Amino acid sequence: MNSEVVIGLAIFVVTYAFIATERVHKTLAAMAGGVAMVLLGIITQEQAFEAIDFNVIFLLAGMMILAGIIRKTGAFGWLAVRAARFAGGDGYRVLVVMSVITAVASAFLDNVTTVVLVGPITLFLAARLGMSAFPLIVSEILAANIGGAATLIGDPPNILIGSAADLDFTAFLLHMAPLSILLLVLYLIAARWLFRGQLDTDPELRDTLLALDEREMIVEPRLLRSSLVVMGGTLIGFLVHGIVGFEPATIALTGAIVLMIVAREDPHEVLREVEWPTLFFFIGLFMLVAGVIEIGLIEAVADAIVAVTGGALGATAFLVLWASTILSGVIDNIPYTAAMIPVVEELSAGQESDVLWWALAIGADLGGNMTIIGASANVILASMAEREGHPISFGAFLRYGLPVTVGTVLISTVYLWLRYLV
Repeated sequence: MNSEVVIGLAIFVVTYAFIATERVHKTLAAMAGGVAMVLLGIITQEQAFEAIDFNVIFLLAGMMILAGIIRKTGAFGWLAVRAARFAGGDGYRVLVVMSVITAVASAFLDNVTTVVLVGPITLFLAARLGMSAFPLIVSEILAANIGGAATLIGDPPNILIGSAADLDFTAFLLHMAPLSILLLVLYLIAARWLFRGQLDTDPELRDTLLALDEREMIVEPRLLRSSLVVMGGTLIGFLVHGIVGFEPATIALTGAIVLMIVAREDPHEVLREVEWPTLFFFIGLFMLVAGVIEIGLIEAVADAIVAVTGGALGATAFLVLWASTILSGVIDNIPYTAAMIPVVEELSAGQESDVLWWALAIGADLGGNMTIIGASANVILASMAEREGHPISFGAFLRYGLPVTVGTVLISTVYLWLRYLV
């Protein structure tokens, strides 16, 4: 093992330790780790900057601007009252309603866009019901990644895999949606036990919320009308972005700029609402993972898979699934998937079945549920909660994310075996 490998691994392990123990804020830890990869010669500055996925960064920034402006209209409060009334103010039913909304929206918008919109509603709802925001936020993170796995556009790893393996929207819907639906139903049944004792609501606050006329929550109807038109156009843009040839980031930024112009918003005020620590966390993480890839860690994983399985399709599929699950939870599923695609292409050469691609997709999507940094949706919702005074620690999330991930991937292992290998 040469010195570069030792140094690169040391940087990654130390950075991850700081993120996991929260001795240093995760944004500072990720940025420091990424910069250390450059300063200590593991990657060049050019490699570090090329590794940053600006499509992800600008997609998040654009959606944060849109959500920040819409928040001023009172629309999130209106939606929160409607959701509470539909659930009868019961804590568990509220969790189920919000989780189903999050999962379905994640499948057709993408989970990053969804959590930016759902997060403010959830925090408002929890405050007005007098219940802890923790179980709602954690449940929505898990639901976002489960629901996002269902379609080509639902989770960023799926977009990367679809492009590399020439798998279209229909293929993902047929192969992944049945599994996602099954996993969501089983998770929601288990959620009552997982969050037992944490779903109590304050009776007085609940009754006050249910008695509200949701129409009174809308404080700027003119701005709301403009916002709905622009948001509608943006969401349509997401659905047809492949046809028109623009990346989702371009569409999100276009929507943000148009709404700022139409609403005559002060850019200084709007940009203060952007979750800058979240964006810089991703920048640091992309740079850090570039160093991990450069020292050959991912390639070593692929070689180990082949060495263990001897190239047998079934065994290789299961190892790809579980290795992807574990590494996506540790590294972040977007850069991990980008690094593993060439590996799966090599492993799939000469195979008639696409099972290895589905194993990668399932592992990357569901593995993102394991830790608070496993997927973009996790980081965004956790940052929103922290900003509103509800921090979610690495360990607190792991207590729920780990068992849900293990359970869903065990079921997925059976699904892969029955559907593709029997």
